[in-house]
Order: sequence, then structure tokens, then C-alpha cells
Amino acid sequence: MASEIAGLASQRERGAEERPRRVSPRVWRNPPAVLGAAVVLILIFTALLAPYLAPYDPAEQFFDGLTLQGMPLAPNHRFLLGTDLLGRDLLSRLIYGARVSLLIGVVANGAALLIGTSLGTLAGFFGGWVGNAIMRFTDLMMAFPALLLAIALAAILRPSLWIVALVIALVNWVQIARVVYGQVLSLNEREFVTAARAVGAPAGRILLRHLLPHLVPTLVVWGTLGIATTVLLEATLSYMGVGVQPPMASWGGIINESQSYFLDAPWLVAFPGAAILLTSLAFNLVGDALRDALDPERVTG
Repeated sequence: MASEIAGLASQRERGAEERPRRVSPRVWRNPPAVLGAAVVLILIFTALLAPYLAPYDPAEQFFDGLTLQGMPLAPNHRFLLGTDLLGRDLLSRLIYGARVSLLIGVVANGAALLIGTSLGTLAGFFGGWVGNAIMRFTDLMMAFPALLLAIALAAILRPSLWIVALVIALVNWVQIARVVYGQVLSLNEREFVTAARAVGAPAGRILLRHLLPHLVPTLVVWGTLGIATTVLLEATLSYMGVGVQPPMASWGGIINESQSYFLDAPWLVAFPGAAILLTSLAFNLVGDALRDALDPERVTG
């Protein structure tokens, strides 16, 4: 009997390997998805080549970067997006701000995925008191508003680039853990997991060989959509003064520094606000496209 079950499990695994998923052609003909992917690629290109693309040092204060009355300069032929309240080139600061936002987005979201996936998988696979303890702790974390918790943690810890990434990861893992926990509970009842247990496969092999591959589509979608949330949260923390600290350029920090000049120099708020909006929208469009691509109902056999 055990040999028959083992043969069934092996046959199912070979069948799964012989029938890889193919993305529905409709996804690649989705204009919003293509536009979002193009914007994401441009942002990545801009962040990686910031020292070569920025016309000036983002921290350099120009003597002629302010008017005679000490006001920021409007966009002109020298400063394409104008200057800020200290006479620094706004375009250069936005380009370097893209590097900060994407770095925190990738690092913080990657850490949140790692924490949430690990805890959710362990809770769903082992169950019992282990699962109950992990999920009750997850419920406790979910009871706190994410923004307030992030502000409290950032205020307690000394704000810096890596501390902000850590804080965001610590408040964003709970949703991922919940989703992964539900999926693992469902996968535990599937035949291939039951067969693996029947032939005495160790827990580590079942987790790595049978469960984690089925979580990859969900993690890819959550990882992409989570970057948009992370960028917004980082901008919010920087705007409130508990995020990335000056002189490092951050889109939220630029808005925070310039909010008192909103009526006299609206470009100081409009351009970084547009950058935050465009980045979040682009990653959301890509995440929606990946969700459609990895949806079993849209996969052609």
C-alpha cells in the first residue's frame, strides 16, 4: 500500500513538472500592465544610475538657487524642476529619492515576505499549540494600526535608512502570514501531501518540495503589490519626520520640508507627490497583471 501511495505521489510530481503553467496571452496585451512595467523599469534604471542621471549633487546649495527675496526658483532652463527652499536642485533630489524609495521598498517588503511566509507556513503545517501561538500573536499585531505602530517604532529607534526598512517590515508581515497560513492549511489536505507523509517523508522535505512551490504565485503577487504599500508608508514616515533623515533625499521628506511653501512654490509638493503616486500606481498595475497571469482559471493547459 505504501509503495502504491509513493508511486501516486511520484506520478503527480512528474505530471506537474510536465505541465508547466503558461501565462495567458491576454495579460501581455493589457495596456495598463505594459505601462506599469515600463514605469517600473524606468524607476529601477533611474535609481541604479542616479549618480549619472542627476544633473547636480542633491545636497549642493547654489548661491543663485534662490530669488533675491530668498524664495525657491521656479522650473527654468538650468533647474528643470526648480529649486527647493535651500537652493538645491529639485530634479536631482527626486532622482536620488527614487533610489531611497525603491531600496526601502525591496528590502522592507522582502523582509516582510520572509517573516510572514515563515511564520504562516510553520503555523499552518504544524498546527496545534504552535500554530495557535503564532496566529494569536499575528492577531495581536493586526490589532494595532500599522501606521501608528510604525511611527512608534520609528520614534523609539533612531531613524535611518535601514531602521525605516526594518520598521516597515515589522508592521507589514502580518497580512502575508494570514494569507500563507490559510493556503498551507488547504494544501495540508491535498493528496500529494498526504502521500508524502504516508511514505515517511521528513517535514523539511514536505515544506520545501511540496508546499513552498505552491506558495510562489501568491508570494510573487504579494511581493509586487507590497512594494507600492511600502513606498507609501516610507513616504508617510519621512513626511512626519520619523523616516529617512536629511540630508538624504526622500520624496516624503521633500514634501515635509516644503509644505510651508505650498502656495508660493507648489512645484515643491507637486513633483514629489506625483513621483509617489506614479510609483505606487505602476507597482499596483504590475501586481494586478501578475495576479491575472498566475490565476489558474486564466492559465491555458
